[in-house]
Amino acid sequence: MNVYAPILVLGIIAAAFAVLSVGIAPFTGPKRYNRAKLDSYECGIEPTPQPAGGGRVSVKYFITAMLFIVFDIEIIFLYPFAVAFDQLGWFGLIEMVIFIGTVFVAYAYVWRRGGLEWD
Repeated sequence: MNVYAPILVLGIIAAAFAVLSVGIAPFTGPKRYNRAKLDSYECGIEPTPQPAGGGRVSVKYFITAMLFIVFDIEIIFLYPFAVAFDQLGWFGLIEMVIFIGTVFVAYAYVWRRGGLEWD
């Protein structure tokens, strides 16, 4: 248990900092609201009118974000393999080829279905 104590303490400090930051923000932040600050922002262009409920966001946006996360996680798994390549030998090489092949199949599927085309 003593080995995990620093990790537990760090987790408690991080959680306390997050809760404290969110809790104190309404009391310390500026409260100068104007029309421009309350208006929606669309990458520097003039915002388009939206319905009262906020409107609908295209599902394509969320699918693109999920694809980015999936392929980003693939890179995270490749770093430890690159660092420990000499110790893993043939077993590590075969496992990484299987992993990359699986991700490539998913990538090819998404590509064929048009998931990478931005309209």
